[in-house]
Amino acid sequence: MAGVVLEDLTKRYDGGALAVNKLNLDIHDGEFVCLVGPSGCGKTTALRMIAGLEEISSGQVRIGDRVVNNLPPRDRDIAMVFQSYALYPHMSVRDNMAFGLQLRKLPSAEVRRRVGEMLEVVRLTALSRRYPAELSGGQQQRVALARAIVIQPSVLLLDEPLSNLDANLREEMRGEIRRLHDAFRITTVHVTHDQAEAMVTSERIAVMNQGRIEQVDDPHTLYTRPRTRFVAGFIGRTNFVEGSCNGEQVAFDRFALPRARFEGGAALEGKVVFSIRPQSLRLHRAPPAVRDFHVEVRVIERAYLGEFWDYVVVPCEGALRLKVTAPPLEVYGVGDAAWLELDPRQMAAIR
Repeated sequence: MAGVVLEDLTKRYDGGALAVNKLNLDIHDGEFVCLVGPSGCGKTTALRMIAGLEEISSGQVRIGDRVVNNLPPRDRDIAMVFQSYALYPHMSVRDNMAFGLQLRKLPSAEVRRRVGEMLEVVRLTALSRRYPAELSGGQQQRVALARAIVIQPSVLLLDEPLSNLDANLREEMRGEIRRLHDAFRITTVHVTHDQAEAMVTSERIAVMNQGRIEQVDDPHTLYTRPRTRFVAGFIGRTNFVEGSCNGEQVAFDRFALPRARFEGGAALEGKVVFSIRPQSLRLHRAPPAVRDFHVEVRVIERAYLGEFWDYVVVPCEGALRLKVTAPPLEVYGVGDAAWLELDPRQMAAIR
């Protein structure tokens, strides 16, 4: 196995369109990193340049201690899983898995051993003689993953491998991908547009926007401490609230919070935009004994989503709209008054 280093990686198409703009990323040996971002941000192009399927305009890709810019895909010691699975329809599950090993001219006994072990790992032994058309979408995806892993590549590349599955299968396969990574510790680069998929599978997430990386962090840090407005809005749902630093307080629309309670509060100055996640806010029916972190609000919208309520509230006599998530039993009607609890420690100052 080996790490992957991207240094000023750039892709410019004929006509001048810039798909990837001086991308820098260091992926450690055995690490699982997701590239996420909106359509057209350059994440798939970057993955294809790592794979050798897209010509590099400038910069370089290093896999282990080798610069691989000019190497064909077969010489990069990688395996790739595509959206379409790309299984050979005329081959059984077992033969699909064995194909890559046979190309490497491994002894037949070694091929049988490794394929048998992999069938056990992905729980497909009983289906080993079936053909792809006889499998469900989730089973086909497990075959595609197993076929890529069984050759023991230095780097595994995943190009939105779950996008063709329904919601329940996607959720199941997220856990399967992470389980396989934990078992084999192959350096993995995973491109997805699904933020939940990235949060579940990866050790770090790189959020891309317009060909550049805006932030790279572990999922918890990325979610709770986004550095930019784009990252905060792309990873999950959030509220953007503008405050003004005023002495010992940060003043908002019709309420204020102690400046000292914010992370890095001493460094805040002037007008600051904060990201507040809906689940970081709490609604209460009765006025609290200590009101430093509470503001009276009115419910103006609500939606029941089974696992939780989605409320929109506004401070009394204010115009600021805030989304709040509440458990199913905390039922408020439109027009009801409530007290909103805010925790400055869960409010991230962003650029």
